[in-house]
Amino acid sequence: MGIYKTQFGREMSLKLYDNQLKKLEYSYKDVFVHTRFGRTHIIEIGNLSGEPLLVFHGGNSTTAYNLLMYRFLLKDFHIYAVDIIGHPGKSDEVNLSPRNDDYGKWANDVITALGFDKIACFGVSFGGGVLAKLMCTAPEKIKKSVLIVPSGINNAFPISTLKMMIPLLKYKLTKKEKYIKKTALFMAIREEVLDKDTLDMVRDSFDHVKTKVGMPSNVSEQLMQRCKAPTLIMAAEKDCLFPAKKVLSRAKRIIPNNTAHMLKGCGHMHMMPDLEKKMIVDFLSV
Repeated sequence: MGIYKTQFGREMSLKLYDNQLKKLEYSYKDVFVHTRFGRTHIIEIGNLSGEPLLVFHGGNSTTAYNLLMYRFLLKDFHIYAVDIIGHPGKSDEVNLSPRNDDYGKWANDVITALGFDKIACFGVSFGGGVLAKLMCTAPEKIKKSVLIVPSGINNAFPISTLKMMIPLLKYKLTKKEKYIKKTALFMAIREEVLDKDTLDMVRDSFDHVKTKVGMPSNVSEQLMQRCKAPTLIMAAEKDCLFPAKKVLSRAKRIIPNNTAHMLKGCGHMHMMPDLEKKMIVDFLSV
């Protein structure tokens, strides 16, 4: 079972992927590694003399878009930005279960295949859930973790997220741009967050990708206690998927070496404020 609706959709999605990578204006290398679940594609980019950083993108999205959103990392870190297997990108179209520890095993295989004993990791949304699974499955592989608006810590989907379905259905019926914006606004809160790159990504996901609604399930407190690596968790105050109040309270309880921070006034989709960018860079640089 593929992850795209049509072959044409796959081609359009990969075209957007390549175009968004070009916007970074950084040279990069395509790296392919083999895991027990299938071949995985990675973009090697950034400051090649910097600290290595493994980056996991959000669900139903791409690593190219994620690099655009977190491009401030490129100046300081030697980035390995992985295409999560079974999501849009150039990894094998193999669907893993978000309910068990398969994503943690897959991420462990990626680190081993890249030749690292341990590495700093950065995960956003669905990718934060993948990283949380890795923290439970192979804690010895993690130097430091940064979890941004993560799934897998306290997934408590409020009923309000169902309201997103109304403009989404209207978009599917009419293909009118205004309904894409209305749907995305549930996650972005503020219209200025919805720049061209974000709207292109959201449209591509709606038009061409078989949307995955299942997020990595909440990790076990007992397993997470084994991960002693320094961990920075940032959750958004107005996140309709993983509200900061719920995520941070559980994160503080289950992650031994944690720094918890609320992104005030932000939704699930956001432009990372400068203060928090500096916090992330400083945390990973120490």
